[in-house]
Amino acid sequence: MTKAEIVQAIYTRVGGFSKKESADIVDLVFDMMKQTLGRGEKLKISGFGNFVLRDKRQRPGRNPQTGDAIEISERRVLKFKASQLLKAALNPRSSAQASHVER
Repeated sequence: MTKAEIVQAIYTRVGGFSKKESADIVDLVFDMMKQTLGRGEKLKISGFGNFVLRDKRQRPGRNPQTGDAIEISERRVLKFKASQLLKAALNPRSSAQASHVER
């Protein structure tokens, strides 16, 4: 799903907003998410999951093309952990039971 599709879904499902207002709402939500993560805070969306920034230290690595040793610089990475509700929605009971029975 793209950002434009999210804007269209808000426009058609919620009603009462113009397309421009729907786009502004989506932009505002994403900006708030970026600012929260930029401050190093966790972002928890109930029923969806958690976004957490983690700092990775500098470490040795290899260039896969040449095999030369290189240093991988320290950086921040974003991790996402799905909530139990999201996991349940993605893995309905009927398919989970069927795969368990096959084993």
